Amino acid sequence: MKFSVAVLPGDGIGPEVTKESVKILNKVGELYGHNFAFEYGEVGGIAIDNFGTALPSETAKIAGKADAVLFGAVGGPKWDDPSASVRPEDGILGIRRHLKLFANLRPVQVYPELIHASPIKPEILRGADFLVIRELTGGLYFGKPKKRWETAKGRQSVDTLKYSEIEIRRIVQVAFELAKGRRKFVTSVDKANVLETSRLWRQVATEVAVGYPDVGLEHMLVDTAAMQLVSNPRRFDVVVTENMFGDILTDEAAVVSGSMGMLPSASLAGVPDLNEGTRTPGLYEPIHGSAPDIAGKGLANPTASILSAALMLRYSMGLGTEAKAIEDAVSEVLRAGYRTADIASDASDYLSTVEMGTEILRKLR
Repeated sequence: MKFSVAVLPGDGIGPEVTKESVKILNKVGELYGHNFAFEYGEVGGIAIDNFGTALPSETAKIAGKADAVLFGAVGGPKWDDPSASVRPEDGILGIRRHLKLFANLRPVQVYPELIHASPIKPEILRGADFLVIRELTGGLYFGKPKKRWETAKGRQSVDTLKYSEIEIRRIVQVAFELAKGRRKFVTSVDKANVLETSRLWRQVATEVAVGYPDVGLEHMLVDTAAMQLVSNPRRFDVVVTENMFGDILTDEAAVVSGSMGMLPSASLAGVPDLNEGTRTPGLYEPIHGSAPDIAGKGLANPTASILSAALMLRYSMGLGTEAKAIEDAVSEVLRAGYRTADIASDASDYLSTVEMGTEILRKLR
């Protein structure tokens, strides 16, 4: 089969980790008889420098016509001026809007070999395996009005937290559909004791649950969820929540896995169907940032990007067998004791970005 992939490396370590993912995808194509055609575009800070915008029209065009988008990372100190009218993050927000991506999936798995890479006690972590589903198109990040102004009493600003029933219903349906193939339990996270949007969220989630009698549902306040993530992560199966809560909780979840360098993500434009051969448009990226302090030094962990490529095969190309082959290769490399700097117990004994990618490549079957 032939697939087109838009590769948007971005800034910082983005180009380094996406390069390893492209190598892995080419190897998968070789082993399984597929052809991946890659087309590259600039996004984020580098696009601001070269085009004056974080999402050039040509990049949006490349992404729009591809079967899937492989994304690196954006941002860095160079573009951190809070008064700037254009910011690197506009690139990823713009891509999500352009492709109508509304569901962000972030699987969190504790690999036995990395259980000591986390500051959390091993007995708490052992066996943790959950999926966080974050709504991407609503909430504070997109609500209007969003502005700053000056008054006689000083500067003021406002952000608007807004959600519609349609936005809530479709993201909660994604959670229930995916829970059917897991342990059949959904935790809906909100702040219903304070926020009116959360009260609507809780009401709609309860209504959706009626259509899934075999899947359990619990409601949890976001502050409780933040505590439970690090004190009892094994209690979670599928977690679904709004945009900002999901952004914060999934970064916290990196502590469970031991490193952000191990966590992939998928952003989808529809409810995923895990049957072989089915496809859902999407964008795939590691959850870590651009890490400008280590960019170009060969220290970045490419595993999250490589696992994101596996998610791409599963959700956007219907290649579940090939996706599992990548995931199995990652597990095998970890069992063999190979580590990058972020997950190494010995600060002097670790592989470079390219070396880690090469080891995963060698384990592919």
